[in-house]
Order: sequence, then C-alpha cells, then structure tokens
Amino acid sequence: MAELRTLARPYAKAAFTAAQEHKQLAEWSQVLTVAGQVTANEDIRQLLANPGLEEQKKAELILEVAEDGVTDQVRNFFAVLAENRRLTLLPEIAALFNTYRADLERTVDIEVTAAFELTDEQQQKLAQALSKKLERQVSLAASLDKSLIGGVIIRTGDMVIDASVRGKLTKLADALGS
Repeated sequence: MAELRTLARPYAKAAFTAAQEHKQLAEWSQVLTVAGQVTANEDIRQLLANPGLEEQKKAELILEVAEDGVTDQVRNFFAVLAENRRLTLLPEIAALFNTYRADLERTVDIEVTAAFELTDEQQQKLAQALSKKLERQVSLAASLDKSLIGGVIIRTGDMVIDASVRGKLTKLADALGS
C-alpha cells in the first residue's frame, strides 16, 4: 500500500498543480474520483492488465466513463499515465489529490460512529466543536453501532478518537492484564 502511494504521489502532485493553475480543482477531483472508482473494480483491473490492449486505448476507456469535466489537460494527464503504465494507480492518485484539495480548502471529512442515533442538534454541536479544534470546515457523517454500548468513535484520516464504552472497557482490561 505504501509503495502504491509512493508511486502515485508525483502524479497526484502534478495533477493538483495543473488543476490549481487552471482553477479546475472541482472538475479534476470529480474525474479522478470517478476514474479511481472505475479502476478499483476487479474486472477493470484485469482489463488494464491485458497486454493485448494498447495503453492509450485503456486510458480512453476510463475517460469515457468520466466524460464530464474531461479537458485537454485531463486527457494529457491520462495519456502520460497510460504511457508510463500507471493507470492502475488512479485510486491512490485520486485519494492523494482529494487530500491535497482538502488541505488547500481547509476542509475535513469526519466519520462518527455512535452507540445511539445522534440528533441533528448533537451532530451540529459536534461538528462545530471539531471544526474549532481542527481549524477546518467539517463535513460530518454519522453511523450507528450498538456494540459500542455507549459513547462515540470519531475518525478522520489517520486520527481516531475512541470515546466509546467498549473502547474504555478494552483499555481497562489491557491495563489490568499488564
């Protein structure tokens, strides 16, 4: 996984720079996200591994799916990926591109898993508190997991805040077992 991210990083940075220069961050993000989802599909991965199909044809097939927002710069980018046999990196490239965009726009997506259904007011208060703490605009997605017993687990990127009863009981058991 780390190796794929390392290979994808220069392409993601190049795409991000091009998108910034042409003020097309949203368009590039949409195309790369769709292309990343398409190339993550196992059938498409097998098609991309087919040595009998020209690399440029593979790029064209992917671009046909993501037809909205495909500019000449995007086509050139995909041509470079195809030429270097890097189309399979599109899921990682899309993820890195969207991370760079979120950093630039000072936004963050947060996933909250709760033991109980959060009301709109609770979600709003939590989003405001996290927005203040992280100094970013927060987009919150809530889900339910009754196995937590109580409390919440908050995830964003590589940060996890486990404020669940299950998590606290696990920590207590680990401490007692030491």
